[in-house]
Amino acid sequence: MVLIARLHKFLTATVDEKSRSHTIFWLTLSLTFAAVYAVLGMQQAFSAEYVVQDDARQHVFWMMRFVDRQLFPNDFIANYYQSVAPAGYSTLYKIAATIGIHPLLLHKILPLFLGLISTYFCFGLCLEMLPVPLTGFIASLLLNQHMWMTDDLASTTPRAFVYPIFIAFLYYLSRSSLLPCLGAIALIGLFYPPYALVAAGILVLRLLGWENGRLRLSGDRTNYLFCSTGLGVIFLVMLPYALDKSEFGPTYTAAEAKQMAEFAPKGRNAFFRPNPVDFWLTARGSGMFPKSLFTPVTHCVGLLFPLLLFWRSRFPLAKQIQSKIWLLLQLFLASSAMFFAAHATIFKLYQPGRYTAYSLRFIIVLISAIALTLIIDGVGHWASQTVTKLDLKNLVALITIAIIAVAVVLYPCFVETFPTVGYVEGKMPPLYNFFQQQPKDILIASIAAEADNLPTFSQRSVLVAKEYAVPYQKGYYSKYRQRVRDLIRAQYTPDRAVLQNFINSYGVDFWMLNRNALTLEYLEDYGWLDQFDTAQEAMLSLKQGKIPALASAITSCAVFQNEVVVVLDASCIVK
Repeated sequence: MVLIARLHKFLTATVDEKSRSHTIFWLTLSLTFAAVYAVLGMQQAFSAEYVVQDDARQHVFWMMRFVDRQLFPNDFIANYYQSVAPAGYSTLYKIAATIGIHPLLLHKILPLFLGLISTYFCFGLCLEMLPVPLTGFIASLLLNQHMWMTDDLASTTPRAFVYPIFIAFLYYLSRSSLLPCLGAIALIGLFYPPYALVAAGILVLRLLGWENGRLRLSGDRTNYLFCSTGLGVIFLVMLPYALDKSEFGPTYTAAEAKQMAEFAPKGRNAFFRPNPVDFWLTARGSGMFPKSLFTPVTHCVGLLFPLLLFWRSRFPLAKQIQSKIWLLLQLFLASSAMFFAAHATIFKLYQPGRYTAYSLRFIIVLISAIALTLIIDGVGHWASQTVTKLDLKNLVALITIAIIAVAVVLYPCFVETFPTVGYVEGKMPPLYNFFQQQPKDILIASIAAEADNLPTFSQRSVLVAKEYAVPYQKGYYSKYRQRVRDLIRAQYTPDRAVLQNFINSYGVDFWMLNRNALTLEYLEDYGWLDQFDTAQEAMLSLKQGKIPALASAITSCAVFQNEVVVVLDASCIVK
């Protein structure tokens, strides 16, 4: 059948067989889909006045200091997040603020550009492994669907930059482009330092080769040049992190972390789990394989890749697979080595799962795209062998190709929550406006969930908030935990002197309460507080019928209230 033969030739044509316009067509189509997905995400980002991505509440709020230096003065939490922000990440936001782009605006529009850059390099990297433009299109499409079905890209936190920058590193490394490769390595260290160590592992592994059934040193001088210069760049970029003597360090040791409720199976940052299979393989943070690895589910096709290679005689295009595909194995080995190194040095190298999560996603995207291309080529080649005009083979081939096209291109249409971006909408604009009208150096005490939003939407400091309870560095979290303990004790104590002493000691200006915050039911239902011993003391006090001293101030000291929260003037409470 002429139709299936032409379709097969169009879809599986290699770069050498078609003009440059053929490659440009598929690349343009890839970038178009990336832009469409980004626009869908941005619609959510700009759907209301007070919208922010969940994790950006941690990593972006303090950057408002670039717009107004008087914001968050002596703010313990803001100082911490500023200290842990990678240099390139904070510099980008600072430059943007200098030219008039507000940090909250930048964090909403950056995913568009990060997605387009990731798409370009993913397309190019795929062609280095299988020079078929269709494969590049499928790979970039699968990558974009993954990025917009998880919240990494939309968060525009440092981990969002691993997609464009690390894929660019793999692309330039596969093309043996030294200077761009070194530039990408430097950017990795400046934006997402953990993956600079993965890049180092890849460069070292490229010095080894398999020859005559034995592992030997590479005879390619290019590999030695890339390794020596690349490691030099990594050393220079990572040196400031190694020499950093932050006031918020050191990290908790494994022995210390195992004694903390925060890292227990039901803790907010659950890490240590009793099931070893869960702990090592699938658990968030500690497991090697992220649960979103096969998101979208079309990534499962990558599992067929070894079988397709085994029966490569039935898939002629398999002969076009380049030796550069071994880069994926090197990526897996380097990431796995860092995964075990991070486990051995808990939490000095941060979460072990971070080292394999992105690497495995890149690998599965690329081999899934290649596998789908081989399948299309296989059925097309099988059907085009017939000489009759109407043949069952042609019908089967057309149906197969159509199913693949629908599954890959239209997959997001079947996902109700696509794109999944994790944006949070503030529901209390009058509250945010109230605090914005207060002096810039105020401090708000609250254990209410709405406290998570105040630094971002009101640009005012909070004593504590659940969103900022990150228990990895002892210098930060030991003080943070003490703040929470003192706040819980003061909020529920029947002793007015304890309440007044807390306000004076911390310099609290306002106290925000949920309307039912002083009840036993509130404490029992608010799971975050379970890991603090003073919460148990407060529950015991309430069970004994003791009335918190703060209760008497709710009426007389209220300066703002709505149906959910009430804000008290701390100076009134003291008086």
